[in-house]
This record gives sequence, C-alpha cells and structure tokens, in this order.
Amino acid sequence: MLVKASAKFIRISPSRLREVMNTIRGKEVIAAEGILLNIGKRAKGYIDKVLKSAIANAKVKGFSPSQLYISKITADVGPIWKRFKAAAFGRASKIQKRTSHITIELDIKNR
Repeated sequence: MLVKASAKFIRISPSRLREVMNTIRGKEVIAAEGILLNIGKRAKGYIDKVLKSAIANAKVKGFSPSQLYISKITADVGPIWKRFKAAAFGRASKIQKRTSHITIELDIKNR
C-alpha cells in the first residue's frame, strides 16, 4: 500500500458497489478512470470520487497517476438504517437501507 483513500457511510448497498469494483480491480489508474466513464451504474459516481481522492493523495506524495495501479479496492458493510412501511391488514413490512464503506489503495506498478 502506497496511497489510501476511503469514503464512509455511503448510501448504497455494498453488493451494488462490488459489481463495479470487480471491473476495475487490479487495473492501472488511468485505465480504471476510463472504464468508470463508460459504466452506466449509480455506484460509479461514488467509486470515481474516492479514486480521484486517492490520485490526489498520490500527487501530494510525489507520484504521477501513470505509474500507479489499484492494488486493493473494497466495499465493506456499514450500518443499516431500519425503517418500516405500512402493509395490508394493519401490519408493517421492514425496509433496510444499507450503507457502505469504500476503501481504495494504490501502489506502484513495479513493486
């Protein structure tokens, strides 16, 4: 791990994030940004924001994006907001609003 960035309490389920993460895992940073531009999922916005943050952290440390790749990318489960919705015959059905924690780690290609 050379550079790390994370976002916590993101209001999207981890399984939806992992669909997009699997497409860019292990790719070079510039290629991953290009892939994220062409994906039609809502999760790409959250992942792109964290990836740009990691790139900015790398620039502060003196690395260029062309020499970096995504060494680790995870979507961990955050707290679940529990809500109830009215159902038939006076009952209530459960609604679970899931949240996620995104972590991206970048490393140098030659390492």
